[in-house]
Amino acid sequence: MRRLSLLSLLVAILSAIGIHSAQAAAGAYTALGDSYSSGTGSRTYYPDSGSCLRSQYAYPVLVAQRLGSALTFAACSGARIADVQNNQLGSLNSGTAHVTVSAGGNDAGFSSVITQCAKPWPYTCTSEINAANATIRDAIPGRLDSLYNAIKTRAPNAKVVVVGYPRIFNGEECNALARISPGEQAELNKSADLLAGVISARAAAHGFAFADPRPAFTGHAVCDDAEWLNGLSNPVSESYHPNRTGQSSGYTPLVAARM
Repeated sequence: MRRLSLLSLLVAILSAIGIHSAQAAAGAYTALGDSYSSGTGSRTYYPDSGSCLRSQYAYPVLVAQRLGSALTFAACSGARIADVQNNQLGSLNSGTAHVTVSAGGNDAGFSSVITQCAKPWPYTCTSEINAANATIRDAIPGRLDSLYNAIKTRAPNAKVVVVGYPRIFNGEECNALARISPGEQAELNKSADLLAGVISARAAAHGFAFADPRPAFTGHAVCDDAEWLNGLSNPVSESYHPNRTGQSSGYTPLVAARM
C-alpha cells in the first residue's frame, strides 16, 4: 500500500509539472485593440471593464484558453490607433509570447459613417464614405506603422497577429429602423476591403501575421440566415459588432491558427 501511495504521489507531481510546463511553454498573451477585440456585441461584459466592454465571450479569452496562456486583456471599445499605442502597451515586454491587435476602424470613423447611412431617405452617406476612404488611404498607414513599431520594440520576441474586420453587409435590407440601401452597403463593404488591404500591407511590412475574417464571415453578415454580426440593436453600442457566435466560430479559430 505504501509503495502504491508513493507511486500515486509521484504520478500526481509529474502531472502537475507537466501542466505547469505546458502553460509556461504557451507564454504570456496580451490582447490589444478596439471593440472587435474587446467583445462588444456579445451583450455580457466583465463588471470591472467599464466602458471598455470586455467580454468573457471575446476571442482573446477563448484563444487564451486554447493556448493555456495567461491573458492580459487590454482591448477597449472605442479605441483608436493612438489610444492602443498610448494606453494599452504597458504589459508588453521581452517575455511576452503572443500579441493580437485590431485597430483602424475607429480612425476611419465607421460608426458615425454607418449612423449616417442608416438615416432615412433623402439622407445619403456618400460624402462620409469618401472621407473615411481618404483617411484609410492617407492617414491610417502611418498611424499603424507607429503602433506596430511600438509593439515590436516593447515585445521583440512576441508572435504578433494583426486582426482585421469583416464585411458587415450582404446587400439585403432587413432592419426597418436602419435603412441602409444595397448601394450604400456595397460601398461600405468596399471600404472594409480598402481597410483590410492597408492593414494587411502594414502588418506584412513589420513581419506580423494577418488574420483576415472576411472569408469566414461570408454568409454570416447582417441579414444573413445565420448572422454572426448584430444589426441595429438595443443598446445601440451592440450594433454592427460580432455576436457571441461571431467571436467563437468566426474569430477564435482564425486567430488561434496564426498564434
